[in-house]
Amino acid sequence: MTTETAPPTPATRKAPVNKWLVTLSVSFGTLMGSIDASIVNVALSQIRSSIGATVQEITWMSTSFIIATVLVLPLTGFFGRLFGQKRTYLACLALFIVSSFFCGVAWSLPSLVFFRALQGIGAGLLVPTEQAILRQTWPPEEQGMAMGLFTTVITVGPALGPTLGGYIVDNFHWSWIFFINLPIGFLGLLLVWRFVEEPEDVLAANRAAAELQRRHIDWAGIGLLWVGMATLQFVLEEGQRHGWFESGVVTTCLLVAVFSLAAFVLRELTAVAPAVDLRLFKEPVFSSGAVLGAVMFFILTSNLFLLPLFMQELLGFTAMQAGEALMPRTLVMLVMMPIVGRLYNRVSPRVLIGVGLLIIGVGVHRMMRVSLDTGRAEIISSIMLQGLGTSLLFVPLNVVVFDKVERARMADATGINTLMRQLGTSVGLALFATLMTRYTAQAQVGLSAQLVAERPELYERLSSTMSSLVAGGIEGYEATEASLRLLASGLQRQASLLAFNRLFTLSALLFALALPLLGFLWLSPGTKPARQAVKAERDEVHLDVEV
Repeated sequence: MTTETAPPTPATRKAPVNKWLVTLSVSFGTLMGSIDASIVNVALSQIRSSIGATVQEITWMSTSFIIATVLVLPLTGFFGRLFGQKRTYLACLALFIVSSFFCGVAWSLPSLVFFRALQGIGAGLLVPTEQAILRQTWPPEEQGMAMGLFTTVITVGPALGPTLGGYIVDNFHWSWIFFINLPIGFLGLLLVWRFVEEPEDVLAANRAAAELQRRHIDWAGIGLLWVGMATLQFVLEEGQRHGWFESGVVTTCLLVAVFSLAAFVLRELTAVAPAVDLRLFKEPVFSSGAVLGAVMFFILTSNLFLLPLFMQELLGFTAMQAGEALMPRTLVMLVMMPIVGRLYNRVSPRVLIGVGLLIIGVGVHRMMRVSLDTGRAEIISSIMLQGLGTSLLFVPLNVVVFDKVERARMADATGINTLMRQLGTSVGLALFATLMTRYTAQAQVGLSAQLVAERPELYERLSSTMSSLVAGGIEGYEATEASLRLLASGLQRQASLLAFNRLFTLSALLFALALPLLGFLWLSPGTKPARQAVKAERDEVHLDVEV
């Protein structure tokens, strides 16, 4: 006798997940984490005087945060398998909130550095875990919109951080840059606990993988990863300050980083249950997309580092004016990213990425022609072009890079992808800060060699300057000294301009060298794009119904 299984009653069925509520829920923590990476920069002076730290010591606030972040980013999938993605997100958000409170009440520099490191651990897993949750929550045909919203959140944070931090410091005590996280964080905790649900197939895959992982926890891999990433990030963050390889500490850390990370790669490729799924790099779409994202972050964040310096040091902008000039870029991205998310299902992502790269290239090329006569409008138009191109590039790239990654491996992929972009940012800032100093010194030497007494242009310039100073009431030796100081100042400005031009040219060259990576983003034959796969799945469902 056969028995017929009764259909599940409405009481036992799970209510459908509201994708918008899930997106809102996980965005609170991610937004705070991205804001906190930059919000403290404007408050360093007040914090330093409050806790009695030197200028060099206070930089460890930012360094400890970034090092802690990169230590946990590759382990997103590891923690997601052991505890579940929802629990991981909740735990990291709770750690971020608690450490924010203790940062606000820190009583010394060591305590503040320690709690900032805890903040970095919490913030480090929020971004990739949110991305994995959104990828698994939104249907395949709406992945463009999901990544448009995600990219908007992680874009707003770094842009809003300095402005919000400046307002808080000007009107309240510096500790409120940390205390402000508490109410927003608690709201995020409540929303995530209430509305976020993990898909059953992902839960089942994670449970199976967790059993194997618990039996063979990859302690060696985790240890090698942490040693390698910590020393590498120390080199990138502190190398310029310590004179790079003139410092024995920096040289030793770099050697330790190279050997540790090489051993880590070998370990992960041979471990029974690797902590980090490096085999994802065997997929050319994922690997090329991750590398392209790292290169783009390298170039774009380096330009954002150079532009405020150029505007303030050579064009005479105030800090507020430089910030206002950069704001249109953020506004363009905020407007465009949701639009690009909707365009994703109507326009080929490869077209969007290609057009985005082209527009970024035009913006970068325009910066090669900057001079002391460059106007505010020209700078803003170049910045807006980069913002538009970034929107067209990163929304589809955030979808395409995971096109062939299984849902159960999504947390591993998002963690590795975010780490690649963080490393691109760190390497870019370290390299361009070093080259800025070196190129300026080289230009000064070259220009100084042209200042010889036999040159009539030099004599005429000094005579004209001295005449102007004498006419202004400065006479004799003082006029001579003042004219020489003005000449030296002009030489310094020209040397800095030549250095900026070389760096903007280098950005354009690196950008051109990265373009061939776009070719690897085409899906391999036999694999359907997400939109085609969804259509095929719907056709199969309709066919089954008709049968």
